Amino acid sequence: MSSSRTDLALFLATSGHSGVDRIMRNLVPEFARFGLRMDLLKVRGHGPYWDELPPGVRVVDLGVSHVNTALPALVRYLRRNRPKALLSDKDKVNRTAVMARALARVDTRVAVRIGTTVSKNLERRGWWARNAQMASIRLFYRHADVILTPSKGAAEDLARIAGLPVEAVTVVPSPVITDRFEAMAKEAVDHPWLKPGEPPVILGVGELCARKDFATLLKAFAELRRIRPCRLIIGGEGRQRDKLLLLARGLGVSEDVDLPGFLSNPYAYMRRANVFALTSVCEGMPVVLIEAMACGTPVVSTECPSGPREVLGGGRFGPLVPLGDSSALAKRLAEMLDRPTSPEVLREATVPYTVTNSARQYLNALGLLTGER
Repeated sequence: MSSSRTDLALFLATSGHSGVDRIMRNLVPEFARFGLRMDLLKVRGHGPYWDELPPGVRVVDLGVSHVNTALPALVRYLRRNRPKALLSDKDKVNRTAVMARALARVDTRVAVRIGTTVSKNLERRGWWARNAQMASIRLFYRHADVILTPSKGAAEDLARIAGLPVEAVTVVPSPVITDRFEAMAKEAVDHPWLKPGEPPVILGVGELCARKDFATLLKAFAELRRIRPCRLIIGGEGRQRDKLLLLARGLGVSEDVDLPGFLSNPYAYMRRANVFALTSVCEGMPVVLIEAMACGTPVVSTECPSGPREVLGGGRFGPLVPLGDSSALAKRLAEMLDRPTSPEVLREATVPYTVTNSARQYLNALGLLTGER
């Protein structure tokens, strides 16, 4: 390692509870264990938020409150500090990172990451917004040194949009399983439905938004509830909360459905649930699916782009169902309640997603995995 030059700068502007937040909260301490000097470039009012940072990591306040106004500050930072590598995540942040390096005229290696299947995300936008973002991806991403995605399907999708060969996009596994994972999964849960002797519980976790399609999960649960006692917990916050509660009442299952809000420790819920259900219409790599499997909990997932098919080994570790098909989902949930996948098999399938394995692959892609590490 050089004497004083920062190894890695992370330029992020997150909500504080997104998938990017969880990934970076896992990666940064692991990077520190590899001996990296890191700068976390702060956009005010945005995450990630940290309770405690490991040695060798400092927060650099860019003095701005929005990515749209961060470009001059990022250029100044790059000229002054010249980090070996700059890692950003999400499209708007990525574009700013690429422009800043070009304007700063430094030798910093720029790595941009997108954790979703871009084409599916853009389907819900208007024609102008959709085409403007695709054009910006084609314009900017080819100037990054590294393009990262968490799954093969997401990589193929992004390469197609960017007009690049798929080999130009590097797939790195998400850093899901930490050293603290098992202990957190074993923590007590103060929920009356997760006590011994209670009816089986189906669990969903995620933002209460259209992309997660918890409406299909509610409909599937209503079908299942008609033939056997069971309960449904959906952990998370979002704009669709009231709509989902109204749907549960309309389906006649509201007494057996709970939306407890944000779960500070979802692993403890996952470990005690009987089945975990992912009903997303699109993902990049579904972290919650990996987490549930690492808890030894049987899973059922929609076959959405991208990630579930890869994580589930084409269906070997858990069934895949068509998007929006509540009857197929209800059937597969019943099968997992009756004939659950072995916890040992599920945990073995998540080995690639340990933080150490993921961090090594990130550092290799960033050009920071040296003989000293």
